[in-house]
Amino acid sequence: MSFNAEYELLGEIKKNISKVMISNFLIINCIGKNDSIGLKINNNFFVQKFQTNIRNNEVLVSNIVDFLKEKNVKIDDKFSVIVNLGPGSFTSIRVSLAVAKGIKISKKTSLYGYKNSDLAELNLKNIELLIKKNLIENKLIKPVYIS
Repeated sequence: MSFNAEYELLGEIKKNISKVMISNFLIINCIGKNDSIGLKINNNFFVQKFQTNIRNNEVLVSNIVDFLKEKNVKIDDKFSVIVNLGPGSFTSIRVSLAVAKGIKISKKTSLYGYKNSDLAELNLKNIELLIKKNLIENKLIKPVYIS
């Protein structure tokens, strides 16, 4: 097998692994506009929209904790967190990333990011399409801020 064929095969394996690993997840969609969180658990999907922009770690964390309690969900290492990387408000994206990374560290979850332009609307069909097209990434280095 040639190097290029091995490289392509490795790429396909990575895509399939990411598809399999993301079954139950919390999605944090807070960029300073139409902020919301979503939760997929056991093939059910729930969304909570916020009346005001999330610009504070405590507000986002308390909303997530309340949402998880309401749906009787415990996050564990089989869970994934997906976070919107922008473009958007600097503060909102930094808060979202900080909270998502905190969940990753404390609960040993997988962490992924996506670009706002890749998700037209926060619903299960669109999120699954995002995952299927492999438009999420697990290296959250390049958030996009709007000045």
